[in-house]
Parts: sequence; C-alpha cells; structure tokens
Amino acid sequence: MDKLITVSPSPHYYGDTTVKKLMYGVVFALLPAFFVSVYFFGIGALIVTAISILSCLAFEYLIQKYLMKAEPSISDGSALVTGLLLAFNLPTNLPWWIIIIGALVAIGVGKMTFGGLGNNPFNPALVGRVFLFISFPVQMTSWPTPIASRLQYTDAVTGPTPLGIMEEGLSQQETAAQLMEQIPGYMELFLGSIRGSMGEISAIALIVGGIYMLIRKIITWHIPVSIILSVLAFTGILWLMNPYDNADPLFHLLSGGLMLGAIYMATDYVTSPMTIKGMWIFGIGIGVITVAIRVFGAYPEGVSFAILIMNAFVPLINKYVKPKGFGEEVRNG
Repeated sequence: MDKLITVSPSPHYYGDTTVKKLMYGVVFALLPAFFVSVYFFGIGALIVTAISILSCLAFEYLIQKYLMKAEPSISDGSALVTGLLLAFNLPTNLPWWIIIIGALVAIGVGKMTFGGLGNNPFNPALVGRVFLFISFPVQMTSWPTPIASRLQYTDAVTGPTPLGIMEEGLSQQETAAQLMEQIPGYMELFLGSIRGSMGEISAIALIVGGIYMLIRKIITWHIPVSIILSVLAFTGILWLMNPYDNADPLFHLLSGGLMLGAIYMATDYVTSPMTIKGMWIFGIGIGVITVAIRVFGAYPEGVSFAILIMNAFVPLINKYVKPKGFGEEVRNG
C-alpha cells in the first residue's frame, strides 16, 4: 500500500515535456502576433498586455496562497498564458480597471474556482473576455484604428471592425458586394491592418505561431483544421445560395477572432477532447456555431461563445468517443 499511484488532474503526458515547457512554448508562439499588435496599435497594446498579465499572475498567487492555502504555482506559465490570451481578446483602448476585472474573473472564476490548472471546464481567458463583453459592451466594442492610434491609449481613434461593417450594412439592406468595398482588402486582413482585438488582427502572424506549435508538438492539427474547414464549408454553402446577403468564405476565415480561437483557444489541453474523433466533433461544432452566430445572431462575432459552448460538451464528447478498454466485452445486438 506504500506504492500507490496518485493520479493528478489532466492534462496527462508521459515524457520529458512539462506543463511549464508547454506553456512557455505557447507564449513564444504568440510573440509574432504580439509584435504585429504593437506595430499597429503601439502603446495601447503594451499597456493592455502588461496589465492583463500582471493582474492574472497576482490574482492566481493571492488566491492560491491566501484562499486555497496552497503553494503558489505561477511559475508554471499557465497564468501567464491566460493573461496574454485575455489581452489578445481585448481592444487596445480598454480602461485599466476593466482589464483587472477581466483578469479576476478569468483566474478567480474561470480557473481557481474549479481547483486550478487541470480542473477548469472552460477556457479561463474566454470566461474573462465574455464576462467583460456582456458587462461593458460599449468599451468592449470600441476598436482603435491601426497606425492612427499608436501613440494613444484610451483616447484612441476608433471605428467598426470588418465583421461589424458587414453586419450593420446587411441590416440596412446593403449587399455583401457593396460592403466589401468599404472593408479592407484581403491582404490587409491577412497582414493585420484592420480594427479588432489586439491579438486577432494578423492571420499570418497567428498562422506562423501555429506552425511553430505543430512542429514542437504543443498542439495537434485536428481542432484548428476542423474549425477552419467547417467554417469554410458552412459559409461557402450560404454564399453560393445567396451571395448578395452573405460574405464569401475567405472573408469569414480572415476576419474576427477565428484564427486566434481555432489555433490558440480551442486547443487548450484541459478544455478540449482527448481523442482525435472527439477533436473533430469539437472543432466542427465550434465552426458551425461560430457561423450561425455571425450570420443569424445578434453579434457580428461568435468564436468566443462557440468555444465556451463546446467546452461544456467536452465531457459528453469524451464519454461518447471513449475507446474500448483492453479486454472489454463488446456485445452485438
């Protein structure tokens, strides 16, 4: 009895890879998108990122030490990743006190309430982001203009995102083709010279980081690819059926937080399925819900809501696609 094996919460991984290595690998992968954000948004991107990271680290330390009476584990990098991802989901002119509230909700509610790393059913950064979006809709939908706002913070020049322009225009009976003339071109969407959350603007920077994580085997390709393919398929069908009232698939792929969500948020080890089949179900669900919210819902963006909704289904997905145990009897009929 003195050699009992203690099974800790997920994620489980056998080898020399540690949680700390994986988390700092994600941080390194996010650096290209961070540098692009600093280039386009300047001081606002630096301030939002610094406040978000420091707040997440501080709240995790304080909660673990004084409320949970446990040894603080902020050095494992998980709180750093949460802070960075939370910042990536915020506009770069968001007041400092709102960022701190978001960090408190992300760490205190989204993570530590469930027992800390490995126990949280929902992505903590998205919990914080959605809470702020619902609580402070005006501030959370005020998007600084790239380049023009580099030397400004809360008084930055603002305007709508490409998805916002599309939704508002379609509600005013304009066609998708007319609205595309008001929206930055595909190259600008690809490189990042657009309004939006600081970490979602540059598709190329996010893809570069994603390739790095694939090479380092930090993530697998199944969830990002399943999300992207389902979005392309769903929007492609809608576009072919009615190109006047629906934007083309490439626009949906490069706009909003799709790349950020697919590559960095949905692939979270704790809140995503364990099996490849489960990952495909999970990713397709996120893609379909994202498009449904964008096209038929009240919000121009739906990635955050889609990931959180599918996070809730992960236990059921894992149960449904659970592999048969070795030697388990399979009954036919």
